[in-house]
Amino acid sequence: MNTASASLRDAHQARRRREVVTPEGIALPFHVASRSARAGALMIDFLLLLVVSITVSIVIRNMTQGAFDAGEPENSTGAAEFLYVLGTLFWFLLWNGYFIALEMGPRGATLGKRMLGIRVASHDGGRLTAEAVLARNLLRDIELFLPLTILLLGLIFAAAGEDFGWSLWSATIWFLIFMLFPFFNRDALRAGDLIAGTWVVDAPKAKLAAALSTEGAARGGSSTVTGAEYRFSEEELAVYGEYELQTLERVLRDDRPEAMEAVHEAICRKIGWNPGAGDERAFLEAFYAQLRARLEGGMRFGKRKKDKFDASG
Repeated sequence: MNTASASLRDAHQARRRREVVTPEGIALPFHVASRSARAGALMIDFLLLLVVSITVSIVIRNMTQGAFDAGEPENSTGAAEFLYVLGTLFWFLLWNGYFIALEMGPRGATLGKRMLGIRVASHDGGRLTAEAVLARNLLRDIELFLPLTILLLGLIFAAAGEDFGWSLWSATIWFLIFMLFPFFNRDALRAGDLIAGTWVVDAPKAKLAAALSTEGAARGGSSTVTGAEYRFSEEELAVYGEYELQTLERVLRDDRPEAMEAVHEAICRKIGWNPGAGDERAFLEAFYAQLRARLEGGMRFGKRKKDKFDASG
């Protein structure tokens, strides 16, 4: 039974495995996030937003009631209107800004996605851009929020005995089309993913090997294979940022010789070193550890370098 379960699990993993070639020409394997993981992450995010929205609404309502109970009626009305506008603005920023802000971050994931070990990634293997994140999230209003709002209003009207016409059926069909969309493509893409050029992939929480620690031999740059020491100058490390560090981390974790050779050659070409051959992993471990130490040191002083195109780091 265990063997059969393991075989089914392996077959499921194989169906979700994809490979993309980054702009640097590096082939990286990914696993497309399962539909259940995406649905679960969305439910967690919605629940968090709902709790925050209800809590803030109660606070604003109490403040508004206090404004109405104040002495001057005209002043009370103005205060209440201001609080109402403030609450509406907060609701809009919360339900739209939450997804955009967190997916623009270095992890590319909301709290729900982090809890279930998935993240948003660019479909072409490049850096996840702000335009892509905005596109995929703003379309969510059309995919989910708008039909759900119409559907909810229709149900309220129906419960009150009023006819909402064809709007209720239209909203239901609209909602079902977009909700079922991920089931009709092999990568479980939303309509927003298609427009933005993104997909959601597994982001395992596996720890890096001890050799990749920023302490010890890797940081010092010594090779156990050739005995060579790899030490990189500030100028050589400054050419790359957080995105390249994450890519290098994945390459080292996957431990695929052809990928390491390609990355080794790309880095050497970028910093002006002679690539050589036979000691690629030691070189990459040293470069990874020293680059990571540099970036973490910059973060402590409020400086971040997102990628090689970011001149601020």
